[in-house]
Amino acid sequence: MMNLRERLLKIYDEKDTESILPSLQEKLMEAGKKSLRKRKQDWDQDDVVLITYADQFQKDGQPALTALEKMYEQYFKDKFGVVHLLPFYPYSSDDGFSVIDYQKVNPIAGDWGDVENLSKKTSIMFDFVCNHISAKSDWFTEYLNGNPDFNHFFTEMDTEIDLSAVTRPRATPVLTKFRLEDGTERYIWTTFSEDQIDLNFSNPLVLLKMIDVLLFYLEKGAEYIRLDAVGFMWKEPGTSCIHLEKTHQIVKLFRDIVEEAAKGTVIITETNVPQKDNISYFGNGSDEAHMVYQFPLPPLVLYSINRGDGSALTEWARNLKVPGDKTTFFNFLASHDGIGLNPIRGIIPEEEILALVKSLKNEGALVNYKKNPDGTESPYEVNVTYMDALNKQLDDDELRVKRFLAAHSILLTLPGVPAVYIQSMLGSRNDYEGVRRTGMNRSINREKYTLEEITVELHEGGSLRNKIFTGLTDIIKVRKEEALFHPSADMEVLDLGSRAFAFKRLNSSDEVLTIIHNLADETLDCRLSGSFQNLLTGEMIEITEKITLDPYQFVWLKTIN
Repeated sequence: MMNLRERLLKIYDEKDTESILPSLQEKLMEAGKKSLRKRKQDWDQDDVVLITYADQFQKDGQPALTALEKMYEQYFKDKFGVVHLLPFYPYSSDDGFSVIDYQKVNPIAGDWGDVENLSKKTSIMFDFVCNHISAKSDWFTEYLNGNPDFNHFFTEMDTEIDLSAVTRPRATPVLTKFRLEDGTERYIWTTFSEDQIDLNFSNPLVLLKMIDVLLFYLEKGAEYIRLDAVGFMWKEPGTSCIHLEKTHQIVKLFRDIVEEAAKGTVIITETNVPQKDNISYFGNGSDEAHMVYQFPLPPLVLYSINRGDGSALTEWARNLKVPGDKTTFFNFLASHDGIGLNPIRGIIPEEEILALVKSLKNEGALVNYKKNPDGTESPYEVNVTYMDALNKQLDDDELRVKRFLAAHSILLTLPGVPAVYIQSMLGSRNDYEGVRRTGMNRSINREKYTLEEITVELHEGGSLRNKIFTGLTDIIKVRKEEALFHPSADMEVLDLGSRAFAFKRLNSSDEVLTIIHNLADETLDCRLSGSFQNLLTGEMIEITEKITLDPYQFVWLKTIN
C-alpha cells in the first residue's frame, strides 16, 4: 500500500494532510482490530452478478429484504454468487440515490440484521453514493442551520464565476439557490438535481467522514464497493470538473484503505462516459479500481441488433484490453438507469445515434437530455426496459425471446464479470404506470412486485417471463461451468461477416471456445471447420466448411482436439 501521507499530499497541501493523517491512521488501526469477513481474493467464471433493489419484492408484514432473501434462495442462488443491492439507505428521491443517512437501512427494506442475513448466502455489493447527499440529510440541514462543524461541507459558488466548461450530465443548472437559517442565500453545487447536494472533497473533513462510511460498509459485510458518479467528486472552476486528477487520487486512496482494512474487497467505478475516460479508472492496473463499468456495451449491443449489423461491435471489441490480470470489466446490458448514449459517442456517428433514439421513441421509449456547453441539448439516456429496446411493439414473443437471449449471450461470453439486472431476469416490459406515478422517466424500468404475483408469473408456462427466466437460467449455468469464461481468459475477435459478432476465448492450456452470434433476422452462413462440443446443447458436432445459424441464433463451440 502507498504511504498514506504521500497519497494525501497528492490531494491536499501539507497543512491539510497533517491535520487529518493521525485520525485516518487511527481509523485504519481500529478497522484492523475488527474481525472483518474474509473476502474472495480474485474472480472467476462463477462470478455472475444480480443487480436489484433491496425492496424489489414485497410480502405483507415482512421487511422487503426478507422477501428478497426468499426469492434469492428459490430462484437466483444457483445463478448469481454476487448481489448488487442498489442504495438501501433512507432517501428522499431518485429511488435511493439521494441518501439521507449513509449508515442506516431504509425501514421498508429492513435493518442491518436483514442485510447480514442475505450476506450469509451471497456476496453483496454496496452502493457508496460518494459524490452527493440528500438535501434532506442531517449534514445539509446542519449546514443550513449554520452549524460550524459543517462549514464548507458543500461547494458554495459565486454565480459570477464562469462554469461554462463544466460537464453537465443533466439539463438542470449546476448551481441551486438555498436559503440559510440566518436568511442569507447561497448557491450550492448540485450536479444531478436540487435534492442531490455535491459533497465538497476539497474540505479534508469531508473526506474523513466519507472514509468513516466506507469502513462502516466493510464492517457490515460489503465485499464489493460501487463508487456511484465518482467522476464528479472534485470541482475546479475553469475545468470540466470531471475525471480530474484529484478524483483519481481519492479513488486510489479508497483502494489503499480497502486493501489495508479488508483485502479482497473489490472497488468498482461507475462512470457513464466514453471508453477512454472510463478505463482511466483502472489506473496502472494495481492502484485504482479493480473493475470499471463497461458502459459502451448496452448501447452497442442494442445498436447492432437494431441494425442487424455487428461491424461496430466487432471493431470496438478488437480494442478491448485491461492493464493486467488484477483488473477486469464489469459487463452489463441493463440497469436501474437508462441506456446511456455518451459512451458510444466517438464510436458511432452522431447522426446514427440520433436515428437510433428516434426509432426507440417511436416504439415507446422515453429519453432524457443533457445540457451542452453551447446551451443546446443532446439525448444522453434512453429510458426503456432492455426487452422493449430490442424489440418493436408489434413483434411476437418468440422473436422477443430470440433477440433478448442473443444479447445476453454477448453479455455472458465477453471477457469480464457479467451482471444481469433484475428486470431483465424477470423478462419485464415497460412500466408506463410507474412513470405516471412518479413523473420520472427512469421508473419505466424500475417496477416492484409482490412475491405472490411474480412467482405466479414466473411459473406460467409459455409466458414471456417464464421463457426469459428459463432461457437465461440455462445459459448462465453453462457459463459458470466453463473455465474458458474466466474473466481474464484471452479473446480473439473474428471477422465472419457484417451480420455476425464472433470471437474466441482461449487459455494457456490451448483450449479454444468459438462463440458466434447471428445479429440479423435472416439465416447466416459462417466459415468454420473442425470438431466441436456445442456447450449449449451438449452435442458433439463435426463441421467441414461452414455453419448455418438461424435468425438471432448463437452457438458456444468448444474445440475437441
